[in-house]
Amino acid sequence: MISVVILGAGNVAHHLYKAFSASKAVKVKQWYNRHLKTIETFKNEVAITDNLSELTKADIYIIAVSDDAITDLSKRLPFEDRLVVHTSGSATAYDLDKKNRRGVFYPLQTFSKAADIDFSQVPICLESLRKTDYALLKSVATAITTITKRVNSDQRAALHLAAVFVNNFTNQLYRVAHEITEAEGAEFDLLKPLIIETANKVQDLSPFKAQTGPAKRNDKKTIKKHLKLLKSEHHKDLYKLLTALIQDTHGR
Repeated sequence: MISVVILGAGNVAHHLYKAFSASKAVKVKQWYNRHLKTIETFKNEVAITDNLSELTKADIYIIAVSDDAITDLSKRLPFEDRLVVHTSGSATAYDLDKKNRRGVFYPLQTFSKAADIDFSQVPICLESLRKTDYALLKSVATAITTITKRVNSDQRAALHLAAVFVNNFTNQLYRVAHEITEAEGAEFDLLKPLIIETANKVQDLSPFKAQTGPAKRNDKKTIKKHLKLLKSEHHKDLYKLLTALIQDTHGR
């Protein structure tokens, strides 16, 4: 059985702990966080600590903290020549201190502590600076997911940037839509089947082919009417920008 130590207690760390706990191939030997209270509820399930000098020996150490904290935490680890990876989409393996073997274990998904997720369908992007460490990384990944991929730093950065567009920015657009419907007493829930269908469509079609709507059709009358209905200048600017992008993409 592969032994793991988790460092950090954010959304990713919590979901990784749950996934590893359900696996028969991986055992979480210890969970570290600088604020012990955050993981105190797990003390009867796993050894917890807020002291780096108490870290136990394990096959792999997974740093799941904010990007800004990765380098500092890796420098403070009290050992050398062990496999240490981070879970960031934008940081590189070189952001980890070179006293240890370095790699990346990036789950490409959005995580919220309150939302359950089927980890078996989460793609995990892997990178190791030493070829001999990749097999171990892949074994840990395949213990909790069916989708693994060797991805270099440039590819992972592109995926992370793209993820911001398809997830974070899209979610903000949902928020704008929610504000628009709320303002007129319409039900946002009526849009949910459309949201699902839009996501399902790009499973089989390219986003280019899946595009529909007044901007693609160059329906000037509808576009003008929509802009008149929008009360927020921010929303108007956003509508104009996205409309112009679609029109440019589709030659309108």
